[in-house]
Amino acid sequence: MRGEILGVERRRRWDDEDKLAIVSAVGVGGATVTQIAQRHEVTRQQIYAWRHELKRKGLWSADAGALFLPVGVTPAAEFPMVASPAPVSWIELRLATERTLRFESNIDDAALTRLIRAVDAA
Repeated sequence: MRGEILGVERRRRWDDEDKLAIVSAVGVGGATVTQIAQRHEVTRQQIYAWRHELKRKGLWSADAGALFLPVGVTPAAEFPMVASPAPVSWIELRLATERTLRFESNIDDAALTRLIRAVDAA
């Protein structure tokens, strides 16, 4: 088996500040781990390893960049009351032709009549 050397391998050294900057870039503007890894010419696994290492050193926290904003809540008394719809159940109807119809309990009478006639005619 023959091998070919295409380039010079290089081993880069990254300090904690560089690692932290790269790990923190994940998620900014929707950037994925894969995109950040390609941008900095490292593997995805390297970013995950750095994340673990930085967590262990206490330099990185997943929610360190979290931002909490105040939320205004409108009291429920200002909203009109809306009656919740009655629960729907299924009804099974056996016709004289030994066919069975299953339909929701809130079906319109006219629609049910058309349905029965259609099944009887078939």
